[in-house]
Amino acid sequence: MAEANTRHLLVDGSNVMHAWPELRALLPDGRDAARARLTEAVGGLHDLEGMRVTLVFDGRGGALASEQPSGAATFTRLQTPAGVTADDAIIRLVRRARRPADCVVATDDRGERQAVEALGAAVISAEDLAGWVARAGQRQGARMAAGQRENEKKWRAHE
Repeated sequence: MAEANTRHLLVDGSNVMHAWPELRALLPDGRDAARARLTEAVGGLHDLEGMRVTLVFDGRGGALASEQPSGAATFTRLQTPAGVTADDAIIRLVRRARRPADCVVATDDRGERQAVEALGAAVISAEDLAGWVARAGQRQGARMAAGQRENEKKWRAHE
């Protein structure tokens, strides 16, 4: 039996939305489309890599808002309350992690990077996250194409 993936990807959603050109272009019309696209992108990592993913956005409300976009408990989207930044929330999550070394934080924020690295977490840039998402998508496409070829082969064998 394969060992479960214990890595936990924590994404500074607001930071990444401003770093990825395709998401930044969506921001003038409202943040919801950019958030949805980023959620979809990191959701692919959750599904394909079998890792826990937490996407954290700066908020405005009175309380922390949490949801599981895919219904899986291992994929969470958080919106911080007013006065608490995504950086603060991510640092707290790493600090509270059973094994901070299993945490991978995606951000370009220098202060946040230094804080989570000091706690033992790994850090990747927003650009590195984009590359990881793209590679995972390519692997998924290749798997789907291979499955389709196999199904076609079986179908032809029954003709």
